[in-house]
Amino acid sequence: QGIGTSQMDIVERRAKLREALIDAADEAIGRDGLSALKARSLAEAVGCAVGAIYNVFPDLDALIYEVNARTLKRLDAALGGAGGPAGDPEAAMQALALGYHRFSRADSRHWRAVFAHQVPDGASPPEWYLGLVGRLFRHIEEPLATLLPHLDGQIRQSLARTLFSAVHGIVSIGLEEKLGSTPDDVIARGLKVMVSAWVAGLPIATAPRARAPTRP
Repeated sequence: QGIGTSQMDIVERRAKLREALIDAADEAIGRDGLSALKARSLAEAVGCAVGAIYNVFPDLDALIYEVNARTLKRLDAALGGAGGPAGDPEAAMQALALGYHRFSRADSRHWRAVFAHQVPDGASPPEWYLGLVGRLFRHIEEPLATLLPHLDGQIRQSLARTLFSAVHGIVSIGLEEKLGSTPDDVIARGLKVMVSAWVAGLPIATAPRARAPTRP
């Protein structure tokens, strides 16, 4: 049997409410940050009862993942357009680092929300969300493959995450100003120096280590 008209209406209303809640949460985070996101305020923004939110999402965490997914997609697009000379993996990775820095500045509240969202104890992010996160690292893995084509894929993935962690640390400290205010041009120079030093050390760090001779 097909879905009746009334059931179709219910499905359509739920879909519209779902998108409206994501839009409202997206706007709220962009305006006031993740900590200001409250179910009651969302309900007022879209004109529904608080309980109606939980007919669409199991909890606010599920809603936050949807908003953060939008941020990750925007970041993906920004990194894809970061540029960098073709055939120059070091310059490409520098361009990615600078692109990440620009994104964090231009969309700071959404960027912070991605890292501020605390996963409840015993829970894990949904697989579809982890897939979006994983896709971001391809931007680093591609120049790494050009630089060190002999590397095993898993090692390349690990290196990409290592470089991201270093870039994120510099960008995050600069944005949060935990160690004092740092001008953007100083952060940018630091990112370029760090990436250059990291790339310079890769051949040594990834070279096969000779075994010590065994004693007779």
